Amino acid sequence: MSEIKIPELAESITEGTIAEWLVKEGDKVEKGDPIVELETDKVNVEVNSDYSGVITEIIRVEGEDVEVGDVIAKIDENAETGSTTQAESKPAEDKEEKVDQQSESPKQEQPKQEDTEEQRETGVAGVIASPAARKRARELNIDLSKISPRDPLGRIRPEDVEEAAKSVDKPQKKSVKQEEKSSEKTEFSKPVERVKMSRRRQTIAKRLVEVQHEAAMLTTFNEVDLTNVMKLRSERKEKFIEKHGVKLGFMSFFTKAVVGALKDFPLLNAEIQGNELIIKKFYDIGIAVSTDDGLVVPVVRDAERLDFAGIEKEIKSLSLKARDKKLEMSDLQGGTFTITNGGTFGSMLSTPILNAPQVGILGMHNIQKRAVVMPDDSIEVRPMMYLALSYDHRIVDGKEAVQFLVRVKQLLEDPYDLLLEG
Repeated sequence: MSEIKIPELAESITEGTIAEWLVKEGDKVEKGDPIVELETDKVNVEVNSDYSGVITEIIRVEGEDVEVGDVIAKIDENAETGSTTQAESKPAEDKEEKVDQQSESPKQEQPKQEDTEEQRETGVAGVIASPAARKRARELNIDLSKISPRDPLGRIRPEDVEEAAKSVDKPQKKSVKQEEKSSEKTEFSKPVERVKMSRRRQTIAKRLVEVQHEAAMLTTFNEVDLTNVMKLRSERKEKFIEKHGVKLGFMSFFTKAVVGALKDFPLLNAEIQGNELIIKKFYDIGIAVSTDDGLVVPVVRDAERLDFAGIEKEIKSLSLKARDKKLEMSDLQGGTFTITNGGTFGSMLSTPILNAPQVGILGMHNIQKRAVVMPDDSIEVRPMMYLALSYDHRIVDGKEAVQFLVRVKQLLEDPYDLLLEG
């Protein structure tokens, strides 16, 4: 019998949540087969079996948090499909019969058939408890080692946990932390639904709060006239698709404009490490993508070396991988600046939050036709977009931030130079 453990995933990932088991007890697997999908704070990864054999026991259930090295299942390398459960259950039954024969006390009541699944032994630190009991204990913050089971075989069941929780709930002086925790569990007189936050959503929430505490974040705004960008896209869209197989979208224009502005204002392409500024001479642009599981920011590598088609292809590829949960750690690491497009969902204006350790993020918004006063005092209807640049004031001064945004505006309002450079 061999143990299947959570392997080393990546340098910055030490824990995750079991999202989905791809096999069940009794299934035969080959070495290298994916057996479970693990949700981490960045990507979903599949854990492969290190052995060939039959899955005899699934120890950690879906929704459980696990760490590198945790045993999540057991596999019998010598078993055949369908025979494992019978082979393993018989010795246990024989053992119980011998105990009954030797004991002078009345024969102990055997577990009910419907409880079999719950009563899989899941020993952790000497405690034997069903998955349902362990889950309930986590919800109620109960220490399993302090529970006295009523099961004659020593297994802790959910009802044992509930009984232990009642004794813990006796009136006692609460600490500040306990009061805060209880306030989070506010009971409502009207219908509500409690949904556990995914690991990724918890991480996003934590990091966004950390950024606002650690960085001196400030946002400056401008607006851009996209008449020429839209005209250029209209002129080139058919030939562009025929030649490159992708559409000429807005993101390639904005990516090119950002790279051009970063070259002129390099502190927005930097980060702080201790008491040093790391000014990066490469341009790996993060493109924020919204998924069902939360926001992810895959990175377009070496954007300054890509033409418009190259940028559009890379963005399309990364977006599809994000949607299908196929992003790898290498797709998400090392960005130098981020672009986020709230306009996709109709946002008119926003203040984007920095993607640490980056010190700049550009927010795009909805395109609205507005009356604009032209240089000759005439009034024309133009497709306008508000731009927002959030930046870390510890590195970037207001003057530099404003000039950066003005430079982005200039490049977008005269995009033919961008296209020629690309």
